[in-house]
Amino acid sequence: MASALRPPRIPKPKGALPSHYYENFLEKKGPCDGDYKKFWAGLKGCTLYFYNSNRDSQHVEKLDLTALVKLTDDPPWGSSRDPGIHFSLVLRNQEIKFKVESLESREMWKGFILTVVELRIPSNLTLLPGHLYMMAEALAKEEARRALEVPSCFLKVSRLEAQLLLERYPECGNLLLRPSGDGTGGVSVTTRQTLDGSSVVRHYKVKHEGPKYVIDVEEPFSCDSLDAVVNYFVTRTKKSLVPFLPDEDYEKVLGYVEADNENGESVWVAREAPAPRGPGPAPPSGGPRQLPPVPVTPVSGPNKLTPLRNEDENYVIPIAHAPAATYVNGDVPSPSRPVTRKPKKVAKVPAKPPKLPVAPKPEPQGLNGGLAKKLAGNSAQAFFPTTGLADLTAELEEKLRRRRALEHSAGHAGDL
Repeated sequence: MASALRPPRIPKPKGALPSHYYENFLEKKGPCDGDYKKFWAGLKGCTLYFYNSNRDSQHVEKLDLTALVKLTDDPPWGSSRDPGIHFSLVLRNQEIKFKVESLESREMWKGFILTVVELRIPSNLTLLPGHLYMMAEALAKEEARRALEVPSCFLKVSRLEAQLLLERYPECGNLLLRPSGDGTGGVSVTTRQTLDGSSVVRHYKVKHEGPKYVIDVEEPFSCDSLDAVVNYFVTRTKKSLVPFLPDEDYEKVLGYVEADNENGESVWVAREAPAPRGPGPAPPSGGPRQLPPVPVTPVSGPNKLTPLRNEDENYVIPIAHAPAATYVNGDVPSPSRPVTRKPKKVAKVPAKPPKLPVAPKPEPQGLNGGLAKKLAGNSAQAFFPTTGLADLTAELEEKLRRRRALEHSAGHAGDL
């Protein structure tokens, strides 16, 4: 039975391999590494790229060669191996050690590195004519590349700002390119060096004449690019002038190497930086949004509560309803003098309704006057049972009787 035909497997598209001036295996040991680590390395421009294998298109490390101070081929201290397979790159802030497989490979690496850094083919190396031709091609490519780009030490700053940068950050370099202040489209070079403990600052003018840059010195020197201008100052001062390069050795995005299970190649994966968010925890997805916290006013004293407002308190009268002050040659109350507010009038509670007068009960008709008096006397004694009160009543009755007798006698005398 014939097996079912399977569609042809389409290979996974691979990323184009980068082109380099020179590439080969290279073992590297940094200042924090315990031992050498083998990489596939490639030189492009003034940067040395390191890959896990020669099939990877994404580098895992890189080394900037613009801060190169010197290149040495001395073997490591205490090493008994062949010194022809070791060399070191002394940079401005660190030293990197390398190890190769042969003397020819070491000379090739040294030749290409010095060619792209100094823009000239070194003459003190053991190289074949074919090797020198390869370096001449790399030199032409590097000069063309630098003619189209601006050097890293070119900053759009003023004359005073350039001096301040070189003064505050001497570890980053002492040579800086900046736009010319005359408005002609030229370039100025600012340098700062130390002589006998005092700083010496110099400014040089570079004229832009067509495609050329002419350095205005005693013997004018013409350059094809701004990078050639920087190289002129570096080489003519025996590398005492160093291009100003801000310290940007630290990455801002986390990246790592991930192996592809299908073809075994390594891929560089860089995660996107998370968007900044405001302070406070993020609300849970799908749930209710959290309300913003209410600001709480701190209490000035310990266990001090804010007193409640008294409803009967006299409030300040608004300005619109304040009575107009009269100024008739009289004393006007000062605004600073405390004003005595009149207390509020309390509404009077209505009094209880007056009791209706009770009419005296009529005396019974069948009782004579003596019996009525006797009953009245008994009722008085019953109402005032105290002996003192009864005596007082008798005394008053006696005085009243005498007064009536005197009035009666006076009336009869008037008739006579």
